[in-house]
Amino acid sequence: MELDLSSNKLNGPIPSTIWNLSNLKYLVLSSNKLNGELPFCICNLTSLQLLLLSNNSLEGTVPQCFRNLSKSLSIFHLNANNFSGLIPSIFINGCSLQSINLSGNKLKGRLPKSLINCKSLKGLDVGNNRIRDKFPFWMEGLPKLRVLILKSNKFDGNMSLASRSNLPFQKLQVLDISDNEFVGSLPQTYFKNFRAMMDVKENKTDLITSSDDDSFLRYVEMRITLKGLDLLLTRLLKTFTTIDLSSNNFSGSIPDSIGNLNSLRYLNLSHNNLMGHIPASLGNISVLESLDLSSKKLEGGIPSELTRLTFLEKLNLSMNDLVGQIPQSNQFSTFENDSYVGNLRLCGVPLTRKCNEKNEQQMQPEEEEDEYGFIDGFGWRSVVMGYGSGFIVGIGIGCWIIRFGRPRWLVEFFFGVGYTYNKNKTRKRATPTQRRS
Repeated sequence: MELDLSSNKLNGPIPSTIWNLSNLKYLVLSSNKLNGELPFCICNLTSLQLLLLSNNSLEGTVPQCFRNLSKSLSIFHLNANNFSGLIPSIFINGCSLQSINLSGNKLKGRLPKSLINCKSLKGLDVGNNRIRDKFPFWMEGLPKLRVLILKSNKFDGNMSLASRSNLPFQKLQVLDISDNEFVGSLPQTYFKNFRAMMDVKENKTDLITSSDDDSFLRYVEMRITLKGLDLLLTRLLKTFTTIDLSSNNFSGSIPDSIGNLNSLRYLNLSHNNLMGHIPASLGNISVLESLDLSSKKLEGGIPSELTRLTFLEKLNLSMNDLVGQIPQSNQFSTFENDSYVGNLRLCGVPLTRKCNEKNEQQMQPEEEEDEYGFIDGFGWRSVVMGYGSGFIVGIGIGCWIIRFGRPRWLVEFFFGVGYTYNKNKTRKRATPTQRRS
């Protein structure tokens, strides 16, 4: 039995009569205006395989009795509601869940480690909650996980610790841990082992079409940021791959190993404390469509290897300390000033600063002065020289006036009309009076 009343204008609490439908397998009430708490009698639906209550105004805690349903449930979506409290440890041995979406609530505490019992889990989204925890390294033991979204919580700690698995997250296509408090260097071990982001071949049947994935793909619902836009994705292609580590406290350099992910489509490392050079290995990610390395401490030039990224539509290198000429070939000829703003030592198109013909790594001095100069064309050096010269000339003229009382009109201007400068009198006062014999 299936009941789908999604995308209507239903309001109020969920009718209690629904909980008497013991043969109900699919319950879809998403995108309505339902409110109130979930009663424990929901767990009377022992045949339930799919539960979609997303995008409502439901509140309260997630009932512990869902433990009784974890062997039958495949899809469990309570996202975009007002649920609070802890995520209950309801995932027992034999858990059959493929997709869990609890994002956009007020859940707190830690991720329950009992999730490791859900060996069929392909998607976990707990973004936009109040969860405080370390990175769940133990999830490396979920062999089918394709989507892991932990963004906008209070996760912290170091992700570059030694991996507990030989092939961690080898099927992961979506990793979004943005807007948390992670520290330390970027997780090189993962960059070397994300097999689903390497050598992925496109074909006409790009969707993952195995029968084992049917339910998961049919009800995919991911809200992620792509190319600077917050988007809701309702499908997952085999070739869709994204890594978003932005707005954390990662430090150190960007490792060359990130170039191993040659099938990565979207990469966002912005708003961290990363430094050093942009690795030339990024040029190996030939299908990359969006690259955001903004608001860090990167230095050096833009590698010419990046011009090989012929699918690149969005580039943001702003607010760094990059130098030299901007590459001009392929996609780089399409990017505007906002891709480079805040890099005061970059030059070349599309910026107005021209590069020195003899040395492309140095800008012409007059262009640099124009950046910091005045609207009339004089830079700060010229102004300082002018003031210095004027000061010396002014002192000299002042001494002349005081010593000789000339020119007369200027003396009268400063000392008043009628002022008489008697040089002879001054000299007489300075000469000793001779005694008469």
